[in-house]
Amino acid sequence: MGSEDGNVPNDIVIEASDVHKSYETGRLEVHALRGVSLQVKRGEMIAVMGPSGCGKTTLLNCLSGLDTIDSGEALIEGVNLHSLSDNERTEYRAKRMGFIFQFYNLLPVLSAVENVELPLLVSGVSSNDARPRALAALEKVGLAERASHRPGGLSGGERQRTTIARSLVNDPAIVWADEPTGDLDSENAQAIVDLMRYLNESQGLTFVLVTHDIGIGRQTDRIIRMVDGQIVDVEEMSKVGG
Repeated sequence: MGSEDGNVPNDIVIEASDVHKSYETGRLEVHALRGVSLQVKRGEMIAVMGPSGCGKTTLLNCLSGLDTIDSGEALIEGVNLHSLSDNERTEYRAKRMGFIFQFYNLLPVLSAVENVELPLLVSGVSSNDARPRALAALEKVGLAERASHRPGGLSGGERQRTTIARSLVNDPAIVWADEPTGDLDSENAQAIVDLMRYLNESQGLTFVLVTHDIGIGRQTDRIIRMVDGQIVDVEEMSKVGG
């Protein structure tokens, strides 16, 4: 568990303050993030939305420590990831975060259960412990009977469920999802959103989703809207029956 910063309340799991990020592309400098500030409470499910190129994925990558920031501060569980060494940051991600990508990022030569247990093995968990934990994660997403199938033998929806199982296997504080339904038809997309919402509500998992789909955004707790590298609007979603 990350040490708590004295200025960060216990229920705030993500805190970004005045985050800036620029990229050099040839002779052009692109200002991807322009002073972004954001707080996310533990157990929230939020959607980051906006037009292509507005900085959604850059924000996710910078907050999760996959990318560096130019200035400002980004704290996860009170930990300043950008003050850690590369190895410390990688270890923190492996132990405290899960990632879901649009195109699955599954290794084709490994079975579903081998893909799911990989983050555990990388972070030093013994194979004797990793296998039952991976099988339990597949069971959570309804794929226990497909554990021995390789990605090529799974449908798109099953592949994304495998990716979700992999993101859960280390009992993370946060799951980051970049266009998690972008490669799926509407029926499978809704099933994946339902699954993420169920995991959010039943286990208190914090989800940060990047999505173009307003229908998905409306099923989260808040929509964070971005334009030109800035947050321009935050819309609270009312929970049905809540």
